[in-house]
Amino acid sequence: MEDTVVLYPSQGHLSSMLELGKLILKHRPSVSVTFVMSNPSTELVTANPFITFIPLPEVSLPTPITSFLDLVASFFEIPKLNNPDLHHTLSSLSASSNIKALIIDFFCSPAFEFLSSRLDIPIYYFNSSGACGLSMFLYTPTLDKNTTESLKDLDILVEVPGAPKVPSKDIPPVLCDRSHRVYQYFVDTGKQMFKSAGVVVNTFESLEPNACKAIQERKCFPNGPLPPIFCVGPLAITGESRKENECLTWLDSQPSRSVLYLCFGSMGVFSSSQLKEMAIGLEKSGVRFLWAVRAPKEDGQTQARKKVEALREAAVVAKSEGGSTCVAMERLVESFK
Repeated sequence: MEDTVVLYPSQGHLSSMLELGKLILKHRPSVSVTFVMSNPSTELVTANPFITFIPLPEVSLPTPITSFLDLVASFFEIPKLNNPDLHHTLSSLSASSNIKALIIDFFCSPAFEFLSSRLDIPIYYFNSSGACGLSMFLYTPTLDKNTTESLKDLDILVEVPGAPKVPSKDIPPVLCDRSHRVYQYFVDTGKQMFKSAGVVVNTFESLEPNACKAIQERKCFPNGPLPPIFCVGPLAITGESRKENECLTWLDSQPSRSVLYLCFGSMGVFSSSQLKEMAIGLEKSGVRFLWAVRAPKEDGQTQARKKVEALREAAVVAKSEGGSTCVAMERLVESFK
């Protein structure tokens, strides 16, 4: 039978999981990649011919959404309603394919316990929010155990291993109200991650060294087992943007040799007043123009830009042969036994 890896995304994290699927195919061409999800669009299926998409039936929530916390809770509750159909789909797929792994988005956590007791398939978590987000996830059960009040009612600094201290009132609201069901969903997901076959994270080690180190050193869960962690990011969509295509379309419609093009390179950053002077000059000239404009130079922005450029270069190194991301992907596909 054909070996396949199944990915089970939530709608909000589909793009990054698609990039993960492509990386799996790149590093292990001998396996197929299958997405199980609600209502994959024709455009999505057409744009990804090397990936198989299996639709799940649409489900409806029994209770109305009346707040932001209700909305986030629904991200967990919809997959829970899909559990029977997901189980049926995977059972049917197992008849024709050897499922090497199931990778679920963290919002699809209700599938973990349901499927673990019914199917013999290694289940991995996918965490889209990087190592700091994963550190928070893994530390949430400890935080829940050490506090009895809701964070929204406290005025303290929350210390999450590997992350900067955060005032309790600035913690994401889904973790601040113990009385709302969504709080327990996140706590339970943190607990389930410990039991998984591994956690795939959209980051690379040199981007979040402190968080990655804290996780590897078990500081987030001193008394618990550490599942394998695979830092395989950045999982970013490549290719031309819509704006670039629109610019080219506009250029093609202009008379030959009639457009003035302005581009000052990656270090061409100007102040607001300088940009305004150039804009006035262009307007008064009356010529057609295409101008690649960067954000105005403000205090400290040049230094920030240098940091962004350095991170971009670090990401390229991480994804190159022998880089940390490439090594993590090899470890991940090797774990699909």
